[in-house]
Amino acid sequence: MLFKLKGQAIAPLLTIRNEQEYEQAIERLNDLINEIGTNEQHPLYNFLDTLGTLIGVYEAEHYSIPNCSGSDVLAYLIEEHGLSFSDLTEIGTSETIKAILNKDQALTLSQIQHLAQRFKVQAQVFLD
Repeated sequence: MLFKLKGQAIAPLLTIRNEQEYEQAIERLNDLINEIGTNEQHPLYNFLDTLGTLIGVYEAEHYSIPNCSGSDVLAYLIEEHGLSFSDLTEIGTSETIKAILNKDQALTLSQIQHLAQRFKVQAQVFLD
């Protein structure tokens, strides 16, 4: 197990006040994702979820996304998270994702909901 929290105060792990703490939180989150995956029964899943939310709040305050289309936001998030189209099967095939990114096809409500949940962002960021 990567995280041995027994006897360790959790509060410092959930504090993001500056860029250094943000980078540490991102690294911690990535380690948790690698260890836990999508196993909601894992004892650290709630910690992973909370840390993701805190990172999202920090990013919203410090890295606001300018007005752009939902496909632009999706392209940014794919690049930022180092994903390939095959990582996003919940929104469609590679061809579907390419069509969305090329603005040949709009995101559906279902796709927006999946993306908002996956990236832990407000669904509104995907609305044009």
